[in-house]
Parts: sequence; structure tokens; C-alpha cells
Amino acid sequence: MSLTTFIQHILTGVSLGGAYALIAIGYTLVYGILLLINFAHSDIFMMAGYFMIFAMATMPWPIAIPVVIVATVILGVLIEKAAYKPLRSAPRMSIMISSIGVSYLLQNLATYLFSALPKGYPTIAPLKKVFQLGPVSASLVTFLTPVLTLILVFILMYLINHTKLGMAMRAVSKDYDTSKLMGIKINQIISLTFVIGSTMAAIGSILYFTDRMSVTPFSGTLPGLKCFVAAVLGGIGSVPGAVLGGFIIGISETFLTALGYSTYSDAFTFMLLILILIFRPTGLIGETVTDKV
Repeated sequence: MSLTTFIQHILTGVSLGGAYALIAIGYTLVYGILLLINFAHSDIFMMAGYFMIFAMATMPWPIAIPVVIVATVILGVLIEKAAYKPLRSAPRMSIMISSIGVSYLLQNLATYLFSALPKGYPTIAPLKKVFQLGPVSASLVTFLTPVLTLILVFILMYLINHTKLGMAMRAVSKDYDTSKLMGIKINQIISLTFVIGSTMAAIGSILYFTDRMSVTPFSGTLPGLKCFVAAVLGGIGSVPGAVLGGFIIGISETFLTALGYSTYSDAFTFMLLILILIFRPTGLIGETVTDKV
């Protein structure tokens, strides 16, 4: 493999990893606050793809992108209010089953409304423009994805670590009941978490589908599972961990495909999940939690 080819694959892998990282952040944020694996998150990502298809049919892309982000956020918050909020005091298994039910509901709703046939994802011309850097050529979306991912993560980390909202989010993640007693508005913090997660899913879907050019009702299933693995790999509940896990999986998948092992790329991802659960259950940079007796 030549140096040029190696750099080309690194760029592709980092770009794919950036999209995975943005989606994985949604998993890790919700888990950090509610200790819930939101299985419907991958289908929110899929619905964002359909929102863009219909938005671009009636408006130019500079208007369509904000519209899609807002629509995806509304969908995420509505799901939280309708399916998760009523079960807040129920056993944790109940809310997890509810998230699986919402996932299947969104998949079947998309199949009913849009059919199971792939729909072409609209071309956002500036993102598809090809740039040449020496011997390496790639579209703008390939260069933009990792940069945008790191910028968004930096903003998110600043929000979490240096603002009152972030302090409230950290308090809720540490002790739900005490936070409520201290006057923190739990419902608002949880809604904010879903707003952030859905925003990341919407942006991730734009970057992901721009390179793949079609959407089906099941387009979110496999990427969603890989993003969940990325969150666990980095340390679920840790935003930097989700980003690290996303980049690792994106780069690994790209190189396995380049070496002719595309058949095994998905299996490799889930093998990573098994290994990390066996040897480091808290993830690469996750915190070890001690249960108080």
C-alpha cells in the first residue's frame, strides 16, 4: 500500500469515524443522565435522512439544513416526552423496552410512509466538491466531518464543564434524587440532553448520507449499533470516549474494507465490543463507578 493510498484511507476512516462519533454522543449523553440505552437514537438518525430528502425538495440547502436539525430535535424531544417521561419512576427495564418499541415504531412508520425502497439522498453541492491536496483528493465532506466533529465536541465539553446548565447535567448524572432536592429542574435537563443528542444525530446524518446517497427505513440500524459500540468502547457516559470510539471504529472499518476484508468489518466491530466488555468494561477512558452500600 503506497503512502498516498494510506493517507487517502486515513482521511476516509477519520471522516466516517467523525460521523459515528456525533451519533455516539447521543447514546452516551442519554446514558449519562438516565442510565438508559436509547435504542431509538439510531432511528432518529434515519428519520433525519428522510427529513433532508423532503426538505431539499422544496427549499435550498442553506435553509433545509437548519429545518432538518429543528425537525429532528422536535422528534427526539417528543419521543422523550411520550415514551420515556411517563416511565421515569418505573424499573429501568421498562424504559429500555419502551426505547426498543419506539425504534421498531419509527422503522415501521418510515416503511409505511416512504416504502422500503431506497430513496436518493439529495446532493448538497458544496459538500461534494472535490479538493486536491498534493496527490490526495477528497470531497469537502471528507475534510469537514472530523473538523466539525471536534469543534462541536469542544463546544459541548465547554457547555458541560463551564456553564450552569452543564453543572446541572453533571449533578443529575451523579445523583438524580439529590439533584431534584437541590432545586434542579430534572425534566428540563433531560429534555436538553435529548435536544443535544438529536442535534448531533441530525448533523451526523447529513455528513453520513452525503457520502452514501440513499436512505431506507433500516439505514440507521447497523450504523446505530456501531455507534453504540463506539460509545461503549470509549466509555459510555463519556463524551470524549464516544468520540475516540467513533474514530477507532471508522478507521478500522475503512482499512478492513481497503484490505479486502469488507465481509468481516461488521464482525470486527462487535468483536471489539466483546473484548472491551471482557477486559475493560468501563471503556478506554470511562470512569470506574463504585456502588455505595
